[in-house]
Amino acid sequence: MSTLILVRHGQATPFEADTDRLSRLGEEQARAVGTFLAEAGVEPTDVFCGPLVRQRESARLAAESAAGEWPEPVVDPRLAEYDGDGLTRTLGPLLAARDPKFGALLRASEEGRLGPERNRHFQRMLEPLAEAYLRGEVTHPGVETWAAFRARVHAFLRELLTGPSGRTVLAFSSGGVIGVTVAAVLRAPDDSALTLNWRVRNGSLTRLTYGGGRASLDSFNETGHLDPDLTSWR
Repeated sequence: MSTLILVRHGQATPFEADTDRLSRLGEEQARAVGTFLAEAGVEPTDVFCGPLVRQRESARLAAESAAGEWPEPVVDPRLAEYDGDGLTRTLGPLLAARDPKFGALLRASEEGRLGPERNRHFQRMLEPLAEAYLRGEVTHPGVETWAAFRARVHAFLRELLTGPSGRTVLAFSSGGVIGVTVAAVLRAPDDSALTLNWRVRNGSLTRLTYGGGRASLDSFNETGHLDPDLTSWR
């Protein structure tokens, strides 16, 4: 049997012009992941990460903090998150143009972008937008579809499950990828993938045991290795 540990990247900068970099908190979360795994005696045989800066930097900082001989991370584009910027900047206005109720949510999110309630406004807007995206109700040629996103995550999982046994694999990715992976293992519908996605905290660990083409979920969204001042959803 083999073990897959899915690590969500540290906190990024979703409300800034450059959304794909780690915040200072995110850097500390990534280091805490590496320290915890090393102290727990986890010795990965394989390390993967998505191509996004926040994913690659999380893998790098975790490896540094582990201070061991982790393998060099393999960057796999299939572990990239769905296009969050494309959702909010491209698909959001398209949906708002035909759905006044959503348009009000989008305006509230934009107006509250710098305020203390920005996360609440953003989440209230993002959930119906992501649901419409998942159902294929709002699309654009420049934004990867949900079906394509799900297919590449499933492809990574299938390849892993049919690979060599006796591996301990770390995969640094994002909440959407983790949600899709867990939903696939549980044979849950797509809506469940989004529900899981909303709960995945920065720097959390999700563990699966797999072998013979099958996988089982051992834990979801572990955060016990993070001090209270190191926890965040966004």
